[in-house]
Amino acid sequence: MLKKEIIVAKNAPAALGPYSHGVKVGDFIFTAGQIGLIPESGKLAEGVKEQTRQTLKNLSSILESCGSNLNNTLKVTVFVNDLNDFNDVNDVYKEFFTEECPGRSCVEVSRLPMDCLVEIELIALS
Repeated sequence: MLKKEIIVAKNAPAALGPYSHGVKVGDFIFTAGQIGLIPESGKLAEGVKEQTRQTLKNLSSILESCGSNLNNTLKVTVFVNDLNDFNDVNDVYKEFFTEECPGRSCVEVSRLPMDCLVEIELIALS
């Protein structure tokens, strides 16, 4: 029987609510949505590019805390509060996913936690 393992990454920002950084089940890791919070200060990075970069660094920290990395990502969901930022998000995204990019969805939403500009969640292999 598969067991779930709660992921708490010490190098990622603390959760803003009653949720974990992620959950590992079998060979799969499901992360919670992450935003561009800088772990050391608890403040949001400035601008959509820096928030995207920090968000992906936070996701990387979560995966690394359970022995994985971004190269094992299968699916990414990106939430932006302005689809006009799509190209800026992609510019930074390409820094982290260079080959064999995972499947991805990107949707515009009306509001995100802490009024951030981007939130990203992913599913990866351990």
